[in-house]
Amino acid sequence: MTSFDTSPQLNVWRALLALAVVFVMLATTGWTALRTHRESTELQASLDKWRHGSIHGLHLPDPEAAPARLGRFFASLGPEDQSRLAHRYPLAVGNMNGAPAALRYRANHIALEQARKVEKKRMHDGRLSTAGQQDAGRRMHRYESLLTAGRQILAFDPEGSGRVAEVFGNLDTAQRVSVVVPGVDTDLLTFQKTYRPYSAPVGMAKALYAAERAQSPATRTAVIAWADYTAPDGLGVDAATGLRAEEGALRLNALVGGLPGRAPVAMICHSYGTVVCGVAAHSMPDRVSDIAVAASPGMRVSAASHLGTGARVWAMRDATDWIQDVPYLELGGLGHGADPVSSGFGARVLSARDALGHAGYFQPGTDSLRNLAAVGVGAYDEVTCARENDVCRAGLPGTTTAGRA
Repeated sequence: MTSFDTSPQLNVWRALLALAVVFVMLATTGWTALRTHRESTELQASLDKWRHGSIHGLHLPDPEAAPARLGRFFASLGPEDQSRLAHRYPLAVGNMNGAPAALRYRANHIALEQARKVEKKRMHDGRLSTAGQQDAGRRMHRYESLLTAGRQILAFDPEGSGRVAEVFGNLDTAQRVSVVVPGVDTDLLTFQKTYRPYSAPVGMAKALYAAERAQSPATRTAVIAWADYTAPDGLGVDAATGLRAEEGALRLNALVGGLPGRAPVAMICHSYGTVVCGVAAHSMPDRVSDIAVAASPGMRVSAASHLGTGARVWAMRDATDWIQDVPYLELGGLGHGADPVSSGFGARVLSARDALGHAGYFQPGTDSLRNLAAVGVGAYDEVTCARENDVCRAGLPGTTTAGRA
């Protein structure tokens, strides 16, 4: 584990360095980089259509209603009526927390097929530049991939760089649920990668799902690859502030609030995704039992106790990860606070041996992935602590069951 000099003089220099970096970024990218996310026009159109819709002469419920209320509404419908709504309002139903998971998969399949046809036409649209046609081709191929039989797309929004979430396993019967929250440069096109697959949300979630089943074969698990927020684009100003994290936190907690069942949920957060999880922590539903952060630039608090959550907080960082060199401070809204793996932060620090740098925490065969899987299934007696002792397991139940301490 890398040690840190916490002397006041060094902290001052880090603060000055952080400000200098930010001013350089502002000079080159402009203050406009601090933009707010604009809600998808296509999704908004589908929601507006839903708001004015009806079924059997009865008005449809507010799509922003509590997930439990929406869940009761869908439960009152037969399969044919549910299917009818999915076809009429695919984007609305596909992104509606509280709608049955299987219905959301079906609705998003319809929305993806519609989006695929749009991009296929744009590929041959003479009004577009060559670059525009090529971008349309890339998006069309991504949609075709997401339409592959058996894929369970829990959320989909084609607007802008795109948002998406996918489920591995059965959400309805899962005894443990893990949500992978990725960091910067996450969008529709980077959701899945052929080269270095475990650095992208789909590869992360697949690897975690396989590791969890290997860790506890008797435990029914489900893992969500969650790229359903507008992540910062590169290491610019957005990545140095909490703006994207605040927007993402609202969406993340809404997702958890709409999950079926009562299984404990583990947040598995990476890089800027750890900032999202830090901001979301105080409002997370009680079923969130664990928050595990890897390669964190900070969680926007000075200590784990300030997160305002009853969930167990875990942290890990590989010794070769460049993130260790960022200034761990917050000044005028810039930076993300204390280092989660520092002894003063108060997280349970896990081994990340063989994690292969910043993007390698989900690589099969690593301590980092095995530890994240152990947290995901509640096998706390199987985790390996970073400091070659058992301090990260202190006070935890010595069991591999799904129960929470």
